[in-house]
Amino acid sequence: MSNTITNRGTDYDSLVASEDARYAAALAADADAFRRIAHRDLTYAHSDGSRDTLDEYLAKLTSRTLDYHTIDHPITDVVITGDTAVVIGRMRSELTVAGRDKTIDNTCIAVWVRNDDRWLLLAYQPTPRIGDTK
Repeated sequence: MSNTITNRGTDYDSLVASEDARYAAALAADADAFRRIAHRDLTYAHSDGSRDTLDEYLAKLTSRTLDYHTIDHPITDVVITGDTAVVIGRMRSELTVAGRDKTIDNTCIAVWVRNDDRWLLLAYQPTPRIGDTK
């Protein structure tokens, strides 16, 4: 029987650290660092509705087609059940996409799976915020 855990614990701390590491890798366009924490079957959705595989996303980062300048990513909750975790939060960023400067403000979920005692990012889904919905 699996337990559902919200908020604190070793897995929580590990997932928060993994989220920090993935955003740091995105800011630095560090494909190797990002690949180390991503599942090979990653589906990465963008706020415009498009989706990338892991290799497509990393190609955009390293070519600077997707160039993050700032990222703020407060976490609202972490829900863990068995070897799957959902990190719920917000992602605000100043970035350049294909040469166009943008500001994004999304609520988001990141799905992580435990594989060989490591958490790997399997899916990311943002939803653009409209107005101040808190």
